[in-house]
Amino acid sequence: MATSQKLTEHFLTCTICTEVFDKPCTLVCNHTFCRKCVVNYTKTRREALSAKSLLCPFCRKMTKVSDPKRPVEEWADDVKPSFVIQGLLDSFGPGSKDTTNCSYCKEEGETIPATSWCSVCDDALCERCTRMHQRIPSFRHHDVVDLSGETRVKVKRKVMCKVHKDENIKYLCKDCKTAVCQTCCTIHHRKCELVVEIESEIPAMKFELRKNKKNLLMKHNEMKTHVGKQTYKVGEELARYVQIESNIKSASLKAIQMIKTKERKLLSELKEMSDRHIGQLKADIKSGEMSVQMYQQQTELIDQALQSECDMDVYEMYQGCEAGDVETVGVLDVEEKGRIDRITFRQDTDKLSRTLEDLHLGEIHVQYDDVLDLKAAPVLQGTITVLDLKAAPVLQDTINVTVAGDAGRGDPYHVTMLVVNGTDTVVVTDYNNKSVKSFYTRNSQPGHSKLSLEGRPWGITRLKHNQVAVTVPDTSQIVTVEVNPDLVMLSTITTSKQYLGITSLTSSTLAASAKSPPCVDILDMSGHVQKTVCRGHRGGDILKYPCFLCTTRTGNILVSDGGTKCVVCLTPEGDVVFNYRPTGDTALKYPRGITSTSTGDILVTDFSLDRVIHLTESGQFVRNILTPQDGVKNPWGLCVGGRGRIYLCIDKVVKVFTYCK
Repeated sequence: MATSQKLTEHFLTCTICTEVFDKPCTLVCNHTFCRKCVVNYTKTRREALSAKSLLCPFCRKMTKVSDPKRPVEEWADDVKPSFVIQGLLDSFGPGSKDTTNCSYCKEEGETIPATSWCSVCDDALCERCTRMHQRIPSFRHHDVVDLSGETRVKVKRKVMCKVHKDENIKYLCKDCKTAVCQTCCTIHHRKCELVVEIESEIPAMKFELRKNKKNLLMKHNEMKTHVGKQTYKVGEELARYVQIESNIKSASLKAIQMIKTKERKLLSELKEMSDRHIGQLKADIKSGEMSVQMYQQQTELIDQALQSECDMDVYEMYQGCEAGDVETVGVLDVEEKGRIDRITFRQDTDKLSRTLEDLHLGEIHVQYDDVLDLKAAPVLQGTITVLDLKAAPVLQDTINVTVAGDAGRGDPYHVTMLVVNGTDTVVVTDYNNKSVKSFYTRNSQPGHSKLSLEGRPWGITRLKHNQVAVTVPDTSQIVTVEVNPDLVMLSTITTSKQYLGITSLTSSTLAASAKSPPCVDILDMSGHVQKTVCRGHRGGDILKYPCFLCTTRTGNILVSDGGTKCVVCLTPEGDVVFNYRPTGDTALKYPRGITSTSTGDILVTDFSLDRVIHLTESGQFVRNILTPQDGVKNPWGLCVGGRGRIYLCIDKVVKVFTYCK
């Protein structure tokens, strides 16, 4: 079998570079990579450099290095490959022994077929070299196997001790968990109690390997089934895409046909009015031409009277002029009512723009697996779970946002939850440490990622299933971040104001709030202001300190205003839908975080009163769902996530609550 085929069959390639292992190293998670590949990957991950550890690209598990003071390029030098990998490389990798031709003759430049194999010398021998081999006294007792015909032997690899290079490794020290040679046992393992021959442990090792193989086969079958299901879903989604594309084009065609109908109506009206106006003008011209002829005739009559020698001719013409008969003959009455003076086309550009913006062909609805339905029936974890706000809250988890490398304690201002490649990922803005952080659990191992920023972040909103936008008010920026679930900076948008709250309205439109001047701006993804909703705009003095925003299921904007101590619901045009500003026990003292569920329910945090309140979709108070008795102290941002959970920023942690009957 060719070497490349052996390598493919026995999986001796690095999953990073897809080449045959070059100086392989096996990490604590038992995943093997080229030393150079795993080092280069580690150098790109800040959390690995901070932890002074090698990071596995596959499972994200950290492997501590023996001497972190050395350059990163040398961190993997002491990490050795597993015996299995090394054995496969020795047997099948580049440079493995050739059992086809005689090893000794090959050194002399000759190619002679081998007929025997010496397992002690680890060499293939032809007939002549076999006879010479047997004549040497020290070689006579070597185990020589016949390779006649098509028979091929499995080469039993000898592993030589790295300290005592002439001795084979034949023993296993269970105390030190190290394979050693006999001399090592005598010198270094005299006091160890469990030193046995490796051969005696082989049955137990094979039993464990068979168990591992069984588990791997089970996972293999499960993953194969999963891949089959996903492949089927791809076919379904492609068919659904074609159908949706057809529906969008049909809706667009209907809209275009309506516009064409209005165009034809306007053109018809224009032609009718224009024909009427031009007809009137032509009638004026005809009447004017007749008047010109009459004036010409009267002028000629006056000339004749002046030239006449008859006094009566002059007198009669004079009397006619005095009576006005001569001047008014043929004069056109231009004071006709209902005459068209001018035809123009008046276009309300703003109204047309608003109409086009409001034109609804439809919308792309994406159903995520983290939908929170407060009224749905509870189901098993892994699908949609009910959030029963009438039930008692249960603290499910507490996420400490302070991580290694932070300058001070974590200070979470806002939070959102995404599901990325099936992994629940909590993304937090850490105001104190000028960073955005993600927290997740993958392969039963907790992990986190930190993305440092130039300024202190405030608000956060989800753009796509794996993208968020974050406001950085002190640098007048909005940054977009990709969540994998590790964080990667995508872009930095420079804005004209210092925005605090932020929410996504559409895939290309954001709403952001500023304190000075107090307003909510509608922005495009370049940061350009398309519309401003400010104090005094369509509703009086409604905004003073709009600190947090969210979008309702109907596309309106919810504003938590710490200055007016109220919750305002605005349309994207700036109309006030409702203004929650009660008095008494239900009054807000310092509203902060705000979120809306898929069923329209509204949740608001009150920083000063240490509580989270529940409002209906129309802004009616329901009850306090979290209070100091639930461990709530000075709450900030919050969001709802999958499996009926509420994520709440409190002090230096994010608390995760569920509600169960």
